[in-house]
Amino acid sequence: MSDSRAAEPRPPFADLSPMRVVEAIESLGLWLPGEPFALNAYENRVYLIHDDERRRWVAKFYRPERWSDEQIQEEHDYLDELSEAGVPVAAPWRDAEGHSLHHVDGYRLTLFPHLPGQAPELDNPEHLFALGELMGRAHKVGERRSFQHRPRLDLLAMVGEAREIVLDSPWLDRRQRSVYERTSTKLQELLADKVLPDDAAIRAHGDCHIGNILGRDASFALVDFDDALMAPAIQDLWMLLTADAPEERQMQLSEVLEGYEQEREFDRGELRLIEALRTFRLIRHSAWLVSRWNDPAFPLAFPWLVETSYWDTHIRQLEQQRIAMDDSERWMAGVD
Repeated sequence: MSDSRAAEPRPPFADLSPMRVVEAIESLGLWLPGEPFALNAYENRVYLIHDDERRRWVAKFYRPERWSDEQIQEEHDYLDELSEAGVPVAAPWRDAEGHSLHHVDGYRLTLFPHLPGQAPELDNPEHLFALGELMGRAHKVGERRSFQHRPRLDLLAMVGEAREIVLDSPWLDRRQRSVYERTSTKLQELLADKVLPDDAAIRAHGDCHIGNILGRDASFALVDFDDALMAPAIQDLWMLLTADAPEERQMQLSEVLEGYEQEREFDRGELRLIEALRTFRLIRHSAWLVSRWNDPAFPLAFPWLVETSYWDTHIRQLEQQRIAMDDSERWMAGVD
């Protein structure tokens, strides 16, 4: 009798023991007097370390087969470009030969300087203004040229791919599968009207939630450009708009745009993409969890993914997004 387990893919970080982490980092010429501290990361494996000179670093081990070397290098080169322009980011460490991406023991590894700080307060107008200014500075650099290897935001194609991943998963019952298929089809139809021309895309951070922004006293830096891609500027702004009440969200948007336009003009036509991008993130997040289920870190961190209640809630969220997309411009009508 064949063993069905033999066909299961090997978990991507199965061989990355604490000892291997230390050996890989020390092979780059650093000496670690203490143990690496695993940070809260799932797509990659990320560790906080300090060397014998008391410098603090973040060591990132990239998930195998997700990005090509060219795509990772393009991320690193963009970070260097941002840093040289005075945009506060964590640019990668380079060795004496100028390499920032290192191949060690079958893994790809990069060291970044550790940037201390706290997440911004999105109900603080001063913080919102500073974040808008920060993103405007980053986008001034981002619009200089295009990524040649990293992806371009394609709402229809990427949502279609994510939708199929969810529909192929084993955890939706017959009723849920039917409702999800119907609702996601309607959302795809609405997304078809939310497409901007290619020349609206710039090099963007791509995943600009508050966990990727660190600082204090309204002085912030951007970290983790793992999802950098070509996208409209609003992709890096909409996740800063967290208020439920339309008036509060308008305040957030006004402060962000006022700061942004200290550095770069913003095309207000992109505001119509906000609910489309929220829909995109909701669908892609569930698909991401499904697609990573063979990584043991995911069942441990997200055990509720297999529960019926999770999918009922997710489908309700998508139905609410359908309504929001049908009426996505009303709340921003008061923004100058």
